[in-house]
Amino acid sequence: MSPNMSVYPVFSAALTLETLKLSPPNNYLAFIFGTLTYLTIVVCNIVVLSVIVTSKELHKPMYILLFNMPLNDLVGATAFFPQMVFSLLSQNIFISHIACILQAFLIHLYGAGALLILTVMAYDRYVAICKPLRYNSIFTNSYLIKLIILMWTVDFSLILILFTLLTRPKICRTEIMDPYCNNPALVKLTCGDTRINNYYGLFITAFFQGLSLSVVIYTYVQILIACVSSTNRTNARSKALQTCATHLVVFLIFEITILFNVLAYRIQGLSTGLHKFFGVMMLTFPPFVNPLIYGLKTKEIKQKITIVFCK
Repeated sequence: MSPNMSVYPVFSAALTLETLKLSPPNNYLAFIFGTLTYLTIVVCNIVVLSVIVTSKELHKPMYILLFNMPLNDLVGATAFFPQMVFSLLSQNIFISHIACILQAFLIHLYGAGALLILTVMAYDRYVAICKPLRYNSIFTNSYLIKLIILMWTVDFSLILILFTLLTRPKICRTEIMDPYCNNPALVKLTCGDTRINNYYGLFITAFFQGLSLSVVIYTYVQILIACVSSTNRTNARSKALQTCATHLVVFLIFEITILFNVLAYRIQGLSTGLHKFFGVMMLTFPPFVNPLIYGLKTKEIKQKITIVFCK
């Protein structure tokens, strides 16, 4: 560490976030757009949650697992949007270190949670299509509860360790080079040896991505084989498309936004505007489109939502 470098107290430093660098009129337009987007995300996801909770016909493993998706989307959107719209309105780019860590923790919890939820949902679809006669005996209520508890425990534990490691090194800088807090940006604020942070960050990234991709690829290959080898191919393919298309679209959307976000950090010479856009897209696009996709493309949920609005 340089002798002229300042060391700030852990958890008490005031950090500065990167601004969107908009002119005052555009700043207010961005505030209105951000507020309306957040409200739309909240309303749409709460509608899906409410329909699943209040409709006994939807109290099935598939929809109980789906219940976790809008819940997780609300966590991600709430971690990002309130702070962003407040900074746009007040022109305040400062955030406390503890608030920054909390925001980053919730954002990473959301990202890892989405992958785990989609992974378990892929397994559910695999059992439903490839082992239909054993589905009810496999996905019992107790087994489903254990899966959900395991999913959230793994998510919370691994992300908690990631941010616990941030308490080790001292803080030597206070500028976050992103419009929101995240682990890579927080690591860059520290001085000293951060190899453990970097290695663990790579480990959990490989773990969540590797687990999700391997399970989804395996299950969909098995589903495809089951459709092709079925004696009634037309019905099998139709069933597979109806039950899997929505899940696959949501999974691909999330993976694409993650890919763009990772590339934004890796590509040298990428404009600051594109870097910010790709970073924000992961926290905006999936929570916005997921309830719309499930609400419009899942027949049972669409029917229940239609009944509610007709009443």
